[in-house]
Amino acid sequence: MIHEKSPYLLQHAHNPVDWYPWGAEAFRKAHEEDKPIFLSAGYSTCHWCHVMERESFENEAIAAQINRDFVAVKLDREERPDIDRIYMLFVQATTGSGGWPMSVWMTPDLKPFYGGTYFPPDNRYGRPGFGYVLQQLAQAWKEQREKLVSSSISILGELESHSQVQSAGTEIERGAFDSSYHYFRRTFDTHHGGFGQAPKFPRPSVLDFLFRYSVTAKEEEAREMALTTLREMAKGGMHDHLGGGFHRYSVDERWFVPHFEKMLYDQAQLASSYLEAYQVTRDEAFADVARGIFEYVLRDMTHPEGGFLSAEDADSVIDPANLHEKGEGAFYVWTMEELKQLLGADRALAFAQKYGCRENGNVDNDPHAEFTGKNILFLKDSYPAEEFGKERQILLEARSKRIRPHLDDKVLASWNGLMISAFAKGGQVLNERRYLDAALKALGFIRGRLMVDGKLMRRWRDGEAAVAGFLDDYAALAQACVDVYEATFDEAQLAFGKTLALSMLELFEDKQNGGFYSTAGDSDELVLRLKEDYDGAEPAGNSVAAGALLRLAEYCGLEPLKEAAGDTLAAFASRINQQGVTIPRMLCAVLESQAPKSEVKFTGEAEPLIQEFRKHFRPFTSVHWDRTGAASAMVCEDFVCQPAVATAEELSQLLGPTPIVSSQGNF
Repeated sequence: MIHEKSPYLLQHAHNPVDWYPWGAEAFRKAHEEDKPIFLSAGYSTCHWCHVMERESFENEAIAAQINRDFVAVKLDREERPDIDRIYMLFVQATTGSGGWPMSVWMTPDLKPFYGGTYFPPDNRYGRPGFGYVLQQLAQAWKEQREKLVSSSISILGELESHSQVQSAGTEIERGAFDSSYHYFRRTFDTHHGGFGQAPKFPRPSVLDFLFRYSVTAKEEEAREMALTTLREMAKGGMHDHLGGGFHRYSVDERWFVPHFEKMLYDQAQLASSYLEAYQVTRDEAFADVARGIFEYVLRDMTHPEGGFLSAEDADSVIDPANLHEKGEGAFYVWTMEELKQLLGADRALAFAQKYGCRENGNVDNDPHAEFTGKNILFLKDSYPAEEFGKERQILLEARSKRIRPHLDDKVLASWNGLMISAFAKGGQVLNERRYLDAALKALGFIRGRLMVDGKLMRRWRDGEAAVAGFLDDYAALAQACVDVYEATFDEAQLAFGKTLALSMLELFEDKQNGGFYSTAGDSDELVLRLKEDYDGAEPAGNSVAAGALLRLAEYCGLEPLKEAAGDTLAAFASRINQQGVTIPRMLCAVLESQAPKSEVKFTGEAEPLIQEFRKHFRPFTSVHWDRTGAASAMVCEDFVCQPAVATAEELSQLLGPTPIVSSQGNF
């Protein structure tokens, strides 16, 4: 594995386990030696993946067990989400839960028969020990093979039947949106924002839906749920108050103690959510959070050539004198003594009062004693804490001298698409050219490095583009092209988006039943071909594809794109009606497809008018610009156009009243 490019695989290259990357060599070895395959899937910034490596994969005795009885395969689930999704579906179906590291045992023909997630090295935490599991499965393979194979075939059949998504002539009901809204209303945490109880994950696709539902249904409470969630997240320890950006999730209900890894897809989607909150409210605090995300990504997660890098680890070095000992969030936490040394006693005490720091540490519920005597910064009251800007800068500079968490520096097409969209929107809404330039540079990087012989690759790292692109790669980048077009009015960006969309139809569309498979149909490595249908930490490829196709069809006038979008929504109609809450990003696409036609046409030197338009939250409005003639803007709704106007004030009146900043003011 030392020759692989994946940072995750390279992390395991020196384990005593005889790992193989997913591929023909491993499969051939399993057949020749008549051994089952042990698949371990994870990613390089995964905390529990590191734990299982230290406890089991670096353990000589356990490694000997694996090497004797199994063919061991390591998979980077970020590079190969197609494989990961299939076996994660199996794990969830057979155990009731999922997560990483994912551990699956399968036949040499890749049919799974047993799975789980993290296994401790011996019996603990109510989980069977990994060594015991290995022993039992090796024995079962020798003595009960027919039973294992039969059960795996049966389970795969059930998974295939349950994963079928196709049109059955069902119409999408208006009540689907109302029932989804009421579900989110029932599960909304009125005190801390977010939905449900701890742990709390950001799920921006829900916020996308609530903002759009509030427009179509004139439901202010939907908007306020989204705004409250964004306010409380910004105040919490999940938000990096010094360096900008957000950690993966919060282990508690109040966004205080995070799981400290930072993922590019979270930064991208949350930046877009904060921009929309700013448009809705004109509250500068929302814009401030979005700027913090963008500055973090530009500073710490951008390749010199423009592509955006994938993630930063949750674990980091605790003591520079001991580089091998790492702890969760060590890079981010502070003792009171450190604050006093850096800020001076008086300012340190004032800062501590604002940011919830205490002499003996501020994490009371610390089951693994990771934060003893340490403080996680969070705002006890309103955001932003403008009076402490100097102090934050001092701490950021001091923190930058610490040993940074591991950086996963691969460039993934789909995550870059999401981030390009966010930067393009940031350039528009915040009127910041640097953000638009970042979007353009990243899109140029994708075109120059990840397009190979007209085909999109998923991953680039260290000079190598690899892994044929999946549905979510094509969809996210097609969507990004539309967002960049709306920021630049450059037809070349739209043309690239159209090319990606047409390739997407060719490679992934289910012509018979509608919707898109996650993978192309030419792979013999996959025991199932799935249609992704859950908007979780990342939006599902089908959801993004439907929205991107609708917008491209509006601008390009290509009927096949509009038809494919309609077929996708029809294929998911039953899911939308019965479980719309699982695919809120697709609900947004349905709302877009049903919204009355809305467009604004600019002419001449219209930059001030365009900038006025961008201050407003108009999610279903297309924009056009003819640079000839006198400066003007014409607003057309449902095929009825208002007289053209020439000033920003007149356009603002046509677009709707200036929003009133929420009564809560700065959060």
